Amino acid sequence: MAHTKRIAVGSDKEHVWAVTPAPGHHSKGKCISLLALIRDKLKYADKSREAMKIINNGMVLVNGNPRKDYKYNIGLMDVISIPKAKKNFRAMPNKKGLTFKEISDDETKVKLCKILDKSIIKGGAIQLNLHDGTNIIIPKDSDKKYYTKDTVIIDPKDKKILDSIEFNIGNTGLVVSGRHTGKVGKIEEIIKATATRKSLTVIDGMPTLTDYVFVIGKDKPMISV
Repeated sequence: MAHTKRIAVGSDKEHVWAVTPAPGHHSKGKCISLLALIRDKLKYADKSREAMKIINNGMVLVNGNPRKDYKYNIGLMDVISIPKAKKNFRAMPNKKGLTFKEISDDETKVKLCKILDKSIIKGGAIQLNLHDGTNIIIPKDSDKKYYTKDTVIIDPKDKKILDSIEFNIGNTGLVVSGRHTGKVGKIEEIIKATATRKSLTVIDGMPTLTDYVFVIGKDKPMISV
């Protein structure tokens, strides 16, 4: 079992193994392991062995699919369902890392993914590179245009795109990193980058790095925040 070094875990009164997430969709610094989620965040188990039993029995769904690897990594916007408990959660940002917002059954049918990059691949199709490490191929003859920083709304189980939200003034953004993590509001201004400064986005009068902003809706958030 791989574990995070003790100095990175913190000085809790009680010694607890912090399982290092396996390499996967999310970068190591922005995710937690499935075991840590079940044991430490959601409190469905007191001990690692109990959490592993729950996971090994396929009782936890991540983005609609059962995951049995206790080191499977969970990151921003992932949807977690525990059918036997009739509970669903979405991984959301906070200043300490991730928090898990309880959501309805209907909300488990959508996952928001930010487009970090896109490229043209063989045959002229377009590949969208999403924030969670997954890629989606858009056919060459598609009429729909997608741009970096936009958000695609996908079916988390089969990865099909249902809709998209443009990164535009007037839409609703969520700050996912930095000192204002968790802030939600209207995008009021997008300030272009210069030779000495990165692009900034103003949300409800508060400027933050554009890279930190995740569009989550138009007039209002389309997910629970």
